[in-house]
Amino acid sequence: MTTDPLITLLIVDDHPVVRDGLRGMFESASGSAPGFRVLGEAASGPEAVARAAELDPDVILMDLRMPGGSGVAAIRELTRRGARAKVLVLTTYDTDSDTLPAIEAGATGYLLKDAPRDELFTAVRAASEGRTVLSPAVASRLVQAVRTPTPGNEPLSAREREVLALVARGTSNREIARELFISEATVKTHLTHLYTKLGAKDRAAAVAAAYDRGILG
Repeated sequence: MTTDPLITLLIVDDHPVVRDGLRGMFESASGSAPGFRVLGEAASGPEAVARAAELDPDVILMDLRMPGGSGVAAIRELTRRGARAKVLVLTTYDTDSDTLPAIEAGATGYLLKDAPRDELFTAVRAASEGRTVLSPAVASRLVQAVRTPTPGNEPLSAREREVLALVARGTSNREIARELFISEATVKTHLTHLYTKLGAKDRAAAVAAAYDRGILG
């Protein structure tokens, strides 16, 4: 019988089936050492921030792309608030436009949803202790990005990449402001800066340039 404390969780995903599956998986592992207890669920970034403040979990399993508000914006807000919980991203996306902003926003780890059950449990335990966890595919991409910088191109900031990724999805300035917890004026400022860095005159040209340079995957 273990004396280790339970690791408490908040599951964030916009798909109820995914949340149910994860809840069942962790609750069925309650006999392992240490076990898990799912405190609650959220279906969007803003809801995750509110539920984290209410429940104070040890670890937050965070999806990234959710219609009601992105996971990256939620991670950034949790970091800004000094939340105690460690955030472990659990997503289907491993492109640079997803991975880098999440890590820079403060995520402790980044796993893909095809990770085996035991790998997920191990990652949650590691995250609860503050240790960084990266899936092999994500780690490989990060190493490659560090080793092969693009000469002559001014890099975009993490926030500019977030804005650009949302622009690429057809998101309006107002929607971007809401998802990232910033003003529309700030969104326009980020757009101006990334236009300059990408040598683009408008949103479409910026997205095209970003794809050409591999910024958007």
